[in-house]
Amino acid sequence: MTVFSHVLSNFKTSSWAYLGILCLCWFAAPSFAQEYVQVQVKQAYVDMRSGPAGAYPVVYVAAKNEWLSVIKQRTSWFKVETEKGLQGWISQDDLHLTSSAAGEPVLLADGSFTSFANRQFEVGTMAGSFDGVPSVTVMADWVATENISLGINLTQAVGNFSENQVAMVNISHSAFPDWQLAPYVVFAAGKVRTKPRGSLVQSGDETRSANVLSAGVGLRYYLTQNFLVKLEYNSVLVKTNRDENEELAQWKLGFAVFF
Repeated sequence: MTVFSHVLSNFKTSSWAYLGILCLCWFAAPSFAQEYVQVQVKQAYVDMRSGPAGAYPVVYVAAKNEWLSVIKQRTSWFKVETEKGLQGWISQDDLHLTSSAAGEPVLLADGSFTSFANRQFEVGTMAGSFDGVPSVTVMADWVATENISLGINLTQAVGNFSENQVAMVNISHSAFPDWQLAPYVVFAAGKVRTKPRGSLVQSGDETRSANVLSAGVGLRYYLTQNFLVKLEYNSVLVKTNRDENEELAQWKLGFAVFF
């Protein structure tokens, strides 16, 4: 049994599974390691506020050369703690005017377009159509270089007469990685498993598997923070045992988060 056959045989996705993936993507946000980042104030002072916005009152003023521990982030604000245990929020702009223990300027990943260019992984979910049948796809990509990504995607399309489950590995290339709205091309190969629904005709129809190849084009748009929106169209070639192979069309639209 091939790896893809094993994946497909265990790909029993339910609506609850997709809901869990959506929640995972939605609540994913940038986070720091368990050890807090230490920064030193290099300007005359930094205002620490009671909440993550300029409208909150100042609760403490950190003086020049004072050390702060960065605890967590919310949008473009960072929660910090002084050596005496006082906590407050400072803006991203103020944080980037501090220095690290090595004396270098602090530029923490903040979910901005700059950090998008330095991402390593993308995880997302997309909805669309597979050969005219509503489908849902989950995907995970590893960003190998600024132009090339490698990944895997799993698609389930349930129609009136059959259910298709597709597992593919893919490679995508973007010629303009520094564009906020950028086109890309993608090539993929894998397996499709087709299972008849119900007892339509007792003609010996049963679950069958076939190899698939796919080529497509897409657009990805950096939305905000750690979120992307992706639109993709694929031409899918199904290698059947019959004289002619099947050519199917797939399109999908969804979002992803990056890390």
